[in-house]
Amino acid sequence: MCGICGAFHFGARRDVELQTLEAMNRQIVHRGPDDEGFHLDGNVGLAMRRLSIIDVAHGHQPITNEDGSIWIVYNGEIYNHRGLRTLLQQKGHRYRTDTDTETIVHLYEEYGRSCVQYLQGMFAFTIWDSRRRILFAARDRLGIKPLYYCYTKDFLLFASEIKALLAHPQVRAELNRKVLPEYLAFGYMTGFETLFAGIQKLPPGHTLETDESGRLDVQSYWDVPQGNQSDGRPRSYYVQTYRELLEKSVESHLMSDVPLGVFLSGGIDSSLVAALMTKLTKNPVETFSVGYDEEEHSELSHAQTVADHLKSHHHEVRVSRQEFFNALPRLIWHEDEPLAWPGSVPLYFVARLAREHVKVVLTGEGSDETLGGYMRYPWTLWNARLGEPYRRLVPAALRRMIREAIANTEGLGAVASRRLGHSFFGRDVRSWSSLYFDNFYSAFSQDDQKQFLLDGEADTWESPYCRSMAFWDASKGDLVTRMLYSDIKTYLVELCMKQDQMSMAASIESRVPFLDHELVEFAARIPGHLKVHGLAGKLILKEGARGLLPESIIDRRKVGFSTPLGSWLFGPQLDGLEEMLLDARSLDRKLFRPAALKKMFGEHRTRQRDHTDQIWRLVNLELWQRIFMDRDSSLLRN
Repeated sequence: MCGICGAFHFGARRDVELQTLEAMNRQIVHRGPDDEGFHLDGNVGLAMRRLSIIDVAHGHQPITNEDGSIWIVYNGEIYNHRGLRTLLQQKGHRYRTDTDTETIVHLYEEYGRSCVQYLQGMFAFTIWDSRRRILFAARDRLGIKPLYYCYTKDFLLFASEIKALLAHPQVRAELNRKVLPEYLAFGYMTGFETLFAGIQKLPPGHTLETDESGRLDVQSYWDVPQGNQSDGRPRSYYVQTYRELLEKSVESHLMSDVPLGVFLSGGIDSSLVAALMTKLTKNPVETFSVGYDEEEHSELSHAQTVADHLKSHHHEVRVSRQEFFNALPRLIWHEDEPLAWPGSVPLYFVARLAREHVKVVLTGEGSDETLGGYMRYPWTLWNARLGEPYRRLVPAALRRMIREAIANTEGLGAVASRRLGHSFFGRDVRSWSSLYFDNFYSAFSQDDQKQFLLDGEADTWESPYCRSMAFWDASKGDLVTRMLYSDIKTYLVELCMKQDQMSMAASIESRVPFLDHELVEFAARIPGHLKVHGLAGKLILKEGARGLLPESIIDRRKVGFSTPLGSWLFGPQLDGLEEMLLDARSLDRKLFRPAALKKMFGEHRTRQRDHTDQIWRLVNLELWQRIFMDRDSSLLRN
């Protein structure tokens, strides 16, 4: 596990300076506190920070091939590197280390750009091919490891984190205004975009190549299998095969020369990973959980149940309201962009706890997006089934009146309004973006944004759903399959980024066995009705977990990684946040209508409407701008 960065000046006219590389590399010391390395070759420079996991003594990077013509900086783990090593040695390649990093170098020598097809694991790497004067970069299939770049007519910069790019003297932090509607809706940007103008991310499953002419060639090398998967096989086949593949994945993810543990939430996903790890190692594992004093938002008791069942060495930490808000600016700096979800904060605290005991953790991310674990999936199926006859039988004017009545919380109450608002009664059933995106993702719906955003900037903004809808339009198969495909290409990528940045903020490596690409490919072939049925999801996983976990954990209703943010924002914290968003510094950015902001806080304070998600989105955006655009270092002192 590492942090990588570097520069390539086109035209061979200007050398890369070591001082510049050092400045970029210093921004990501937390990703690799154990070691650093540099390679300069005229107009090319590579740098890295290393967290030593495999071949601790000899894994210094950058690593080169036998004749010194190919150099690599790499972040990640290749779980099949030993098998690849045998293959490559049979072809005549000579190794000097036991690292998985060197395997990528020899694979590139042998197969060029196609080397990524052989890799099983999580990775982001850049290779300098001095013979061909080509810079080649790649990112793993699911986006577990990040890779950002800045491309101009004069140079290409790359890094594991955006802050390293901003350390380059020719890069300036500037808001990417056109994607603001997408941020307000989702809290993150899909595809290539980031919230920084001129800085992009290499999408999952893509490679990048550029040469001294400045030609940039980005290609996709993998996609989630799609289409109709019904092949007549019995349910038991899918349960057994998925369980076997998951166990194989967990076993491969135990590859390490340093201690490992598990983030244990108390839900079925992380609990099953911990159970399989216990079975495979035949020793008590180190488990780590996070919660709050507010018991209704804490799953510590469920995590303890699993820990007792597995007889693990269990550790837990509780996060207070004050600790949560004190940490927020620093964690926005670590994540480079506003935090999409409050869950990033407790994730950092549990990562910091784990770092006191281990250097690597396994986590449960990825099961919900590949097996249909979120309630929004069955809810959308019912909305789609019942919404169509409702649309045919009820006149449009009456449907509109019903939607307006549901939105009026004074008449119905906030709880009833919220529940009905998620149903086809409260949505425009003719619009997929209303039925799905506005319904289950958006803090600010398209209609909300019209009320908040200043008119003068409208010509610079894109539709909030244009990129997400592109993935939806490209999806195939039944409705469950299409929803999962879209989420894997969008929502899951952000979850992976959150997992990476928050764990690396504590200098710990996190691994996600549910996102082994062969397991994901198999999950994509499971018929939709075997993933989601009625109001239940992840049916295959639940059946596969029986005998390994307590029934109370397997059949417990999914809660998610919730925080007490909603209750905290009805307390004294609200006044300070309102003052920040309405002060001159914030309003001078000329993004939002002051009257709309005042109305939002007024409705929230009187509990007329719950604006927790909207307040969270706006507070994060303003803090992000103060940290990166204003360079307000006072915010990072906690």
